[in-house]
Amino acid sequence: MTGRGIIDAHHHVWDLAVRPQSWITGEALAPLNRSFSAEDLTPEARAAGVTATVVVQTVCVPEETPELLALAAGNRLVAGVVGWTDLTDPGTTDALAVLREGPGGDRLVGIRHQVQQEPDPDWLLREDVQRGLTAVADAGLAYDLVVRPHQLPAAVAVAARLTGLTFVLDHLGKPPIASGALGPWAADVRRLAELPNTVCKLSGLVTEATPGAWEVADLQPYADTVLDAFGPQRVLFGSDWPVSTLEAAYGAIVEVADRLTDTLSPADKDAVFRGNAARVYRLAL
Repeated sequence: MTGRGIIDAHHHVWDLAVRPQSWITGEALAPLNRSFSAEDLTPEARAAGVTATVVVQTVCVPEETPELLALAAGNRLVAGVVGWTDLTDPGTTDALAVLREGPGGDRLVGIRHQVQQEPDPDWLLREDVQRGLTAVADAGLAYDLVVRPHQLPAAVAVAARLTGLTFVLDHLGKPPIASGALGPWAADVRRLAELPNTVCKLSGLVTEATPGAWEVADLQPYADTVLDAFGPQRVLFGSDWPVSTLEAAYGAIVEVADRLTDTLSPADKDAVFRGNAARVYRLAL
């Protein structure tokens, strides 16, 4: 096993009494249609050897990020927040400054937008979006890419243009694991990995596989692709809790990631499960 001291670089929390999660629709996602808190996560994370986490936004509203920052300020497990701000707003620089000046503002480590929900596959290449991304870079923050495979070419293009910004690919770019296909996803991921300002999260695999019928062997080709493309010094473990609970308990997700990285040396494994997240997100542990 990976041992203790793991950093979980990707999980979520939400409170349905505060706001609905509009993306939770249909029977398949019904188990997620309840509140999930950091207090729910903490005992499971501790039991799995996790000592620090990064909580990631789920909805594109300005109120959520200050709430997550306040949560991080009062929680010993949450070391960083990947929040949201409107990248298309000319005032992105000021908005980021306001977030940093508020409670828990020192825990802001990155920004994310739900690009996967944008109908325009080239949304990331819009002039106003790139202006916002430049503000994120100037603030010393990372940018999480949550995209689907058909949006990867735009991600490659924008990362090539904005070399001063670290782009973090969430969930391997959501590869078509259920179908067993690798291309063209693998080719686009390799193109992204050629850029030195990109890293990738080893996260979200189980929910892209065939529901209730996957094995670790089904996930291995996708994990191997990113480990080969990015190298173990640019891959970060993330649980994607509680979305991952649709397929496995928290401890099992950690075990799956451990098995997917079995061929790595102890030093490389430590990088994937701890060091890379601390470096990329500049976590004050």
